[in-house]
Amino acid sequence: MAKRHNVFISYYYEQDKECKDRLVRALGDGIVDMSVNIGDIVDVQNPTEATLQRIREDHIAQVSVTIVLIGPCTWQRKYVDWEIGASLRDTPTNPRCGLLGILLPTHPAHGKERYDPHLIPPRLAANTGGDDPYALVYRWALDKEEILGWIHRAFLRRKKQPDPDISLKPFGRNWNRPCSEGWQG
Repeated sequence: MAKRHNVFISYYYEQDKECKDRLVRALGDGIVDMSVNIGDIVDVQNPTEATLQRIREDHIAQVSVTIVLIGPCTWQRKYVDWEIGASLRDTPTNPRCGLLGILLPTHPAHGKERYDPHLIPPRLAANTGGDDPYALVYRWALDKEEILGWIHRAFLRRKKQPDPDISLKPFGRNWNRPCSEGWQG
């Protein structure tokens, strides 16, 4: 059996929790789920930087791969943006994570050959372009071995050069526009 990875799953809780739970059940003992649970981060008063640091140190520090579950509105969620950003930072105490996205059956591009990069989280989209991207985006599947392969490939890519793009400014709040418009348009 391949290496068992500590995995952080980033998702829009209100819309995609059922898919997250199904994924964790399907992967069973193939991963260690290190995801945030509801109520773990209640930082309404904390500045963005303090919350980002807490996400990284308390929830992602021991993770080797972050999976972003991509529903129709995931691109507009600040915590998803912060979790991706925390996963991509490379520090002496918290090494960078591998990163992959999974288009959920609810995403408009799920059954299509291509997806609109403006309908996935901007920080993920910034790292999926070119011939040899840092992160890859897959279509929803519940085949354990296939997904474990995706996770292991993301793990191997985490030290890839050049470094991932971490230049985007973190969201200050959730976007408030129709999901179908995307983050640019």
